[in-house]
Amino acid sequence: WVMAKLRARGHEAVLVDVAALELPILDKMWKEIKQNPPPKYAELHTKLAPLAELYARVDGFCIVSAEYNHSIPPGLTNLIDHFLEEYFWRPSAIVCYSATPFGGVRAAMQLRAMLAEVGMPSIPSIQPIPSIGTALTKDGVALTQELAEKSGKFFDEFDWYMRAYKAERVKGVPY
Repeated sequence: WVMAKLRARGHEAVLVDVAALELPILDKMWKEIKQNPPPKYAELHTKLAPLAELYARVDGFCIVSAEYNHSIPPGLTNLIDHFLEEYFWRPSAIVCYSATPFGGVRAAMQLRAMLAEVGMPSIPSIQPIPSIGTALTKDGVALTQELAEKSGKFFDEFDWYMRAYKAERVKGVPY
C-alpha cells in the first residue's frame, strides 16, 4: 500500500525488507567497514553496500513499522543502527501498524526519537494503521474509508518535507 502510494506520486519507491536482509546483530557500522572490510565482514559489506548507495541518493525515508512489545521491532532498530551519515538531512515519514486499535503508535513515538537522533527527523504527521488484518487487502488496497481518505494529507506532507530538505541540501548543510 505504501509503495503504491509513493509510486502514484512519482517517487521511486524501493522496499528494504529487514527480514530478507538477515543482518547480524550490530557489531560494526557501515562507516567502519565500507573501506577495505576485513574478511569477517565481507558478507555484511555485500549486504550493506547497495543500501548505502541507495540511501545516498534518496530524498526521504518512509519507515513502515509494526509494533513489537509496544516498541520498535528489534530487526528494524538493528537495520537503522548500521548506518548514520547516510540518513543526514533527509526527512522520514512513519507508517505504523498493529493488530490492535492503536495502530502501532507506541512504536511510532519511539521511532520519532530514534530517527531524529540518526539524522532523519520524522515529519509531524504519522500514518497509523489499526487492525492491520482487516485494513488492507493482500494486494495493498485500503479497505477502510478512513485509511483511503486520510492518507493523502500524510503523503502530501512527506512530499513537502522531501522537497524542502532537498532544496536546502543543494545549498549546503550546516557542518
